[in-house]
Amino acid sequence: MKAISIQAYGDPSGMKVIDAPEPEPAPGQLLIATEAIGVGGVDAVIRRGTIGSLGLPEGHVPGSEVAGRVIAAGDPADESWVGRSVWAFTGIGGGYAERAIAGLDDVTPLPAGLTPVDAVTIGSSGPVAHFGLAHARFARGESVLVRGAAGSIGILAVQTAALGGARQIAVTTSSPERGKRLRELGATVVLDRAGEGDGTDGFDVILDLVGGAGMPSFLERLADNGRMVSLGVVGGFPPADFGSALLRSFRRSLSYGTLSLDTVPVEQRNRVRAENLAATAHGTLKAVVHDVLTLDEAAGAHRRMDAGEVFGRIVLTVG
Repeated sequence: MKAISIQAYGDPSGMKVIDAPEPEPAPGQLLIATEAIGVGGVDAVIRRGTIGSLGLPEGHVPGSEVAGRVIAAGDPADESWVGRSVWAFTGIGGGYAERAIAGLDDVTPLPAGLTPVDAVTIGSSGPVAHFGLAHARFARGESVLVRGAAGSIGILAVQTAALGGARQIAVTTSSPERGKRLRELGATVVLDRAGEGDGTDGFDVILDLVGGAGMPSFLERLADNGRMVSLGVVGGFPPADFGSALLRSFRRSLSYGTLSLDTVPVEQRNRVRAENLAATAHGTLKAVVHDVLTLDEAAGAHRRMDAGEVFGRIVLTVG
């Protein structure tokens, strides 16, 4: 089968098209003929080699989110899945390929009317946004700031906060055009990347998808009893004295946390994912697709992500 392999970590030029052996599902696993593959920020972080602790070898096939048709099951008892269209999480990699393996706990059937492209735009991002807001104890009538809102998770966080009755939804983004598009999705205040603009301080909740050197300044944007939750660190780790910024605001009772879907019980994340996919099929949630490319164009997709030009999600297709 055709797959994309990271032959050298760093620049996207290290990603190559290879001929790989087709994987075989073990008991508890399904083999999926991929039709759409989500290109996520974590894929770019892995490809850059900035998560050294993973110890991934050269030749790693990236990609964690696919949609397609089940063509085989590792256990005859699970053959009822064969022929069904599904969304699937493939783990730390394996998704950039014509065939992919996923465990039964990481597969969600697609509702009628939902395309594979929309499925991989919503499938992982929707639950991250949902549980990020839940982790921050977001409540109806509160104000929310989404830092780094132009990616697929940020876009779903804006929509989820709006559907949840947020009083105010502020976003940080890089251009007026992106700000306009985020307003159409539910944002009410648009700030630049540094958090400057015609906005207000005193946010009850901040969802941070950026990380990096600017994190301490955003803590100052929180209201008393405000909560910041990190959903990603595409901009790198915060300064070493980030904890000191929290302690300097001790009397304001601020809270900081992180959220990984790895800590969410599988039944809960699968339920929310199914609800998100159904809501997208019905038009309640909008899947924002920046572009659809072929599997062969994976390196080009990563170049566009590195250039910061992607609004929403790039999707790779097979066939």
